[in-house]
Amino acid sequence: MKRLRNVSLPLLGIGVFVALWWAGIALFAGSFLRRFGPEPAGRALLELLQSGDLWPHALASLRRILTGLAVSAAVGVPVGLVVGLSRPAQRLTGTVFQFLRMVSPLSWTPLAIILLGVGDRPVFFLIAIGAVWPVVLNTAAGVAALDPRWLQVGRGLGATRWELLVTIIWPGIRAHMLTGLRLAVGLAWIILVPAEMLGVDSGLGYLILDARDRLAYGEVVAVMMVIGACGFVLDYAAGLLLAERRRAGRLPAWRGSSARPPLARTPLAAEE
Repeated sequence: MKRLRNVSLPLLGIGVFVALWWAGIALFAGSFLRRFGPEPAGRALLELLQSGDLWPHALASLRRILTGLAVSAAVGVPVGLVVGLSRPAQRLTGTVFQFLRMVSPLSWTPLAIILLGVGDRPVFFLIAIGAVWPVVLNTAAGVAALDPRWLQVGRGLGATRWELLVTIIWPGIRAHMLTGLRLAVGLAWIILVPAEMLGVDSGLGYLILDARDRLAYGEVVAVMMVIGACGFVLDYAAGLLLAERRRAGRLPAWRGSSARPPLARTPLAAEE
């Protein structure tokens, strides 16, 4: 019964949304807004799927998303580790990072085009500059949340810095880092669409502009539906990954206790 409710309620919500959309458009009989109704959008979406024109643009957008996220992770995780492990680094970068984080990624567009030209590279840059901050801040927060006794036990057992990083710090911050990546996915998808309206000839953002120029307003709404569906799938996949990692990396029961952890239950012993 519970499983049926979990499936039926979202479907009911979608049905109510479509009904309200349909009713809202129907109020403007003969109006230009009727071109943006569910029926023209549905026909345009079916035509895009049947013709195969949609898939190259969707794959181009997915490639840009994955590249931008890879860059943000490659930069954000090491920077987050340094900021989390070093108080001087945290004080040195805190104000600057908060300032840069508040700058809209799209405001970097003129600079990105001047330095990188047109094409994929400025899109990669805009996605990375927006998605890097959740990764940095969540990684640093994960390091700050580590139980200091873990590091003390590791040093007491003679672990090197690399061994501390691999066997204690990395497992301890993994959940925080994946949370940052999930937030980065949402931000990157929001940045992608307007970024693809700037000097590229593929992608879902470009497809919206192309449909507008052809006065294919039903296709504009259809592509908007595809963008929403792709973003939903990406976020859902990131949520599944995060939940799986949390179960796999569940913390020992002694965490939070005032007693010293037994040697057999230390992170180093667990990894061995």
